Amino acid sequence: MSLAVTGLVLAGGMGRRMNARDKGLVRFRGRPMVAHVIDRLRPQVAAVIINANRNTDAYAAFGYPVVADRFDGFAGPLAGLYTGLLVAETPWVVTVPCDTPFLPDDLVARLSAAVESTGAEIATVRTDAQTHPVFALVARHLAPALFAFLYAGGRKIDRWFGEQRAIEVDFPDESAFANINTPEDLAQHESLADPPDRP
Repeated sequence: MSLAVTGLVLAGGMGRRMNARDKGLVRFRGRPMVAHVIDRLRPQVAAVIINANRNTDAYAAFGYPVVADRFDGFAGPLAGLYTGLLVAETPWVVTVPCDTPFLPDDLVARLSAAVESTGAEIATVRTDAQTHPVFALVARHLAPALFAFLYAGGRKIDRWFGEQRAIEVDFPDESAFANINTPEDLAQHESLADPPDRP
C-alpha cells in the first residue's frame, strides 16, 4: 500500500432491521461484529477510526478513536464519512460498514491501486452482482464538497459519488461483502465458512 489511508468503520446507524440493536456490538461467532471488521481492516491501513452515534464507550473499548456524526438525525453513511474526512490525519479515508465481517484482506490495496492509476478521487467496490458504495476510498480534500451536499439535504451516497471523480473497482467475491443486517442474517452466517481470501 503506497497511499496513506485511515480506515473508518461506519457504526453510526440505527440498526432498524436488527430490531434497533447496535449492529457493531451484536455478538457474532463469540465476539462483537465490529471486532471481526477491525481485525480485517487494521493490517491494511495506517490508522483506524470508529464512527458511532451511540454506545460510544463500548466502541472506545476497542482502543481506537470514536467520532459521532457532525450532522444530527442519523443522516446515513455520508454523514459518517464527512466526520471521518474531518478528523483523519491521512490524505485518504476508506470506509467499511461495521456489519461486514468478511471484508477482503486486499480491499485497500486494490482501491488504492485504482486511484493511483486513474487519478480518481473516490474508488468504490463492484462485484458481478452489484455495487457496494459503502466500501469506498475517498480523498480527504473532498470534505468541503461533501459538507455542501449534506447541508443542502443530500443523503444518497451514489448521487454524491456521481458528482465527483469516482470509479468502481471489480472484486471477484460477492460473499466477501456480505453484510449482516437482520437476526436471520446473523443466524445464517454463524454456520457458514468464511469466504476464501483472494491474493
